Amino acid sequence: MDNSDTGDIVEMLLHGNQLKRTSRTGWVQRGVSQGETVAAHSYGVAFAALILAQLTEDTVDLGKALALAVLHDLPEGLTGDFPAPAKRFLPPGIKPQMERAALEEILGDTPFEPRFLEWWQELHADDSPEAQLVHDADKIDLFVQALVFEEQTGNKHLAEFWQTAPSFHLPQAQAIYEALRRRRDRLHEGPAPGRHSAG
Repeated sequence: MDNSDTGDIVEMLLHGNQLKRTSRTGWVQRGVSQGETVAAHSYGVAFAALILAQLTEDTVDLGKALALAVLHDLPEGLTGDFPAPAKRFLPPGIKPQMERAALEEILGDTPFEPRFLEWWQELHADDSPEAQLVHDADKIDLFVQALVFEEQTGNKHLAEFWQTAPSFHLPQAQAIYEALRRRRDRLHEGPAPGRHSAG
């Protein structure tokens, strides 16, 4: 590895480090004062993917699945995080084009650029077991985080995340989502009739 390779790798590491300071804007828009960074979300997706890989009966390359999870939001080191409501104002197809261009710049001329780009494209094609598992993990992490913020802060603006049921590739991911919903339902249940909470 020569000095030019090392320089490209350092630049890529710095872009990855930026994710530690890039806020997930959806939480901020809904009044979560100390939300979550993109890096924290990426860890959550990787952790959910690791768990789902143990539960599925499908044959999954765990190393590849974890690589997809870690790379899935790397372009946001340059683009920042677009909240879901803003995406509808973008021209069709522009977001993936923008993210690919950002990823190509982040990867630079590193020797592993072709492999990382191929993994990222595989994730967006969503037709391999690993890509489908990571997409499910991405959704699971979103709902875990929404539940945690509701439990910790009582923020009522997060209810919109639960208004539309997501679709999952894996039945195990669907079961986890339903368990999260049941826990959330219990959180929002009022006291039983005839009972009074202790003062």
